[in-house]
Amino acid sequence: MLLRVLGFVLCLPLLAMADEPLRLVSDRWPPYTDAKMPGGGLAVHLVSSVLTRAGYSIEYSEVPWPRALYGVQNGEYDVLVDAWYNTEREKYGHYSQPYLVNNLRLIKRKGAPIAYERLADLYPYRFAVVRGYAYSPAFNDDKRLRKVPVLNFANAAMMVAAGRVELTLEDELTASYQLDHELRDIRDKLEFVPRPLSENPLYILVSRKNPDHAKIVEDFNRELAKMRADGSYDAFMNVHLP
Repeated sequence: MLLRVLGFVLCLPLLAMADEPLRLVSDRWPPYTDAKMPGGGLAVHLVSSVLTRAGYSIEYSEVPWPRALYGVQNGEYDVLVDAWYNTEREKYGHYSQPYLVNNLRLIKRKGAPIAYERLADLYPYRFAVVRGYAYSPAFNDDKRLRKVPVLNFANAAMMVAAGRVELTLEDELTASYQLDHELRDIRDKLEFVPRPLSENPLYILVSRKNPDHAKIVEDFNRELAKMRADGSYDAFMNVHLP
């Protein structure tokens, strides 16, 4: 009897740990991540739904992007909700299978004669870029591109509108959403460069500080595949992207 009681007491910390929610994190990136939107935004709602199907409880925090990255790196958070691929992040994070695809677009002042066929055509211009964003391997690794770091897309868009830089870049849906809402005062001053820069698969990134990171990714991938197969993924997208 004593051994049974002792065994139960020893298991209590493990049981408590199993009940701890996964700590999800991102910055504000509407309509994908935004604590003020239903479900926390499209990406937060989808990732939460997949992980809940896999048996996890979750909690979500919204912080500036550099802090979100640092928090995943040091284990303060378990899951970065929305990560584009970057080889450096492999050192501290475990990528899932992609669950969305983002269309990355360049944004310029309306009427500015900027066009390109290759990145080299953009060397004369200055870009406002968000610190820590993994836009695309080619863009991030090209040291000849003139990049001015800023805190978020709103700052970048305002710099382009004011003529302080010539270009910025962002997911098309995010840029359109912000220009239709909080940035509507400068919406008529900006336009997309016709040629898209890249298509970026979107992943979750699970902190390697979590000892169960591989299992969390495996569970996420499995349930995501099930949602794609049973039609619930398409139904989810039809609600969020009518």
